[in-house]
Amino acid sequence: MSRKIQIEIPDELFAQLMRVAESLGISNPEEAATVGLAEWVPRRKSDLDDRDPNEKYEVNEALDELLEKKK
Repeated sequence: MSRKIQIEIPDELFAQLMRVAESLGISNPEEAATVGLAEWVPRRKSDLDDRDPNEKYEVNEALDELLEKKK
């Protein structure tokens, strides 16, 4: 299963994404962005896992509150 996310990014970031995609032989900037996210998320998750347990709870609590607001 996959999900679609649409975002607007500044022209400068898009241009950088295009350069990276071209230099790595990636067919388009969307695919390059997907690769970037796939690498970024585990690093951030690892950073969160290494934090103080009290900080982790605050992050989880904030996410819980956000999810409640969406209901």
